[in-house]
Amino acid sequence: MSVVTDADGGSPEVADHIREAIHQGEFVPNQRLVEADLSVQFGASRAAVRTALVQLAVEGLVERVANRGARVRAISLEEAVEISEVRMVVEGLCAAKAARRATDEDLAGLRRIGDEMRAAVAGGDVFGYSELNRRLHATLRAVGGQKVADGVLERLRGQNVRHQFRLALLPGRASVSLPQHLEIIDAVCARDPERAETAMRTHLASVIETLPQVGSGPSGS
Repeated sequence: MSVVTDADGGSPEVADHIREAIHQGEFVPNQRLVEADLSVQFGASRAAVRTALVQLAVEGLVERVANRGARVRAISLEEAVEISEVRMVVEGLCAAKAARRATDEDLAGLRRIGDEMRAAVAGGDVFGYSELNRRLHATLRAVGGQKVADGVLERLRGQNVRHQFRLALLPGRASVSLPQHLEIIDAVCARDPERAETAMRTHLASVIETLPQVGSGPSGS
């Protein structure tokens, strides 16, 4: 992992590096995050690392344990379900707003993602489909233009990323979620806010229903 350090050996991006390491599974749930080790790994000062860990604790990715330092916070199945319930409401709003606000260029981009999702499922590309899934949801948030909702959803995605990843790898999941995603795209392209919101909520209700199948462990729609 490349690190860009500032003049005094700290890294203003150290929180981003740690966050990405958690998202990518390099740091796993309940793993201790030792300031001295992180300082060496990311070329940052101890003070910069400490500040980053405080920031990530606020985001819900890290927890600080009295007399034991910091560790990656484990998300239970129950909490993963609650996060998805919140997503269902907020992403439904974003989908509706996207249907109202989308330009012709936005709609063409959404259709391209839909075509790529079809191709990924047809080719058995689970990891490619998972990335397209992420891109679709991010694009809808961006097109919707609801910046407060976007911030909330990005934080929730970060907390729940390991459950989402395990769900994406569940056999047969892509063939279930593909038509749901395509319906969301079709509704937005039809500029139908109510249909778009319903389609998004239906999709995330399916995520909630399926989450228990990935197990109750604290690993990462």
